[in-house]
Amino acid sequence: MALLRPGDVVAVDALTYPGCRVLARTLGLDLAPLPVTADGPDLDALDRLCRRRRVRAVYAMPTLHNPLGWVLPVERRRRLVEIARQHGLTIIEDASYAYLAEDAPPPLAMLAPEATVYVSGLSKSVATGLRVGFVAASPALVPALESAIRSTTWNTPALTAAIARRWLDDGTVESLEVRKREDARQRQALASEVLAGLPWIGHPSSYFRWLPLAPDSRPDRIVAALARRRVAVATAEPFATTPAVPQALRLALGSVGHAELRDGLTAVRQEVERDVFR
Repeated sequence: MALLRPGDVVAVDALTYPGCRVLARTLGLDLAPLPVTADGPDLDALDRLCRRRRVRAVYAMPTLHNPLGWVLPVERRRRLVEIARQHGLTIIEDASYAYLAEDAPPPLAMLAPEATVYVSGLSKSVATGLRVGFVAASPALVPALESAIRSTTWNTPALTAAIARRWLDDGTVESLEVRKREDARQRQALASEVLAGLPWIGHPSSYFRWLPLAPDSRPDRIVAALARRRVAVATAEPFATTPAVPQALRLALGSVGHAELRDGLTAVRQEVERDVFR
């Protein structure tokens, strides 16, 4: 809202956060998908796209990508920054899950502070009910960002802001992030045990896992069968920015206790295998 106008072209990963698609549709933005590789977006494709079209921004999740879990190596971050500077792109860096990755390379906002808008919050790292987010940007962009925030929320709720500030200052946030990283590692280990032998993509300390399926699979049928067993998973459709949607499931690992998670993952395995041999 602050930096783009209807019709502007925004480069995004071919698989990306569904909220980005919803916002783009609402604001009339033109999303241009980038092919994904094993460890990040295809940056050569981004460079070619910028030479072919007037791209205004690139939406990136370099640390703990949702849904694929990658952490972009530092050399690829520098290459992304180089392309952004060469073509005058604004980098929108979504760091919602970055807290889960230990010893990650520096954020894009540190490599290109003049061109990056860094977005994160506390609803993932602390509690879903603590709806406090934050944006870091160059001073030149702050007035437009403040205007957009004011037009949508008018004012920051004083109570939640006070809680967030206190917990940031007294170490509560840092402590919770350490505990969540360990919890996520345990849940990923449990998923590896129950789903052993099935292909997957993800990060060892994230709260989600991407499960590629066979080309002739029916993800919608698997989702429906799991729903009848009171297990909710997502297909690739909400995450895809290309007309061709890959055959895959996204598994969220953090919403139930470990015992219930084991049961749910067992159900996922059974339905995936049943679909293969149907």
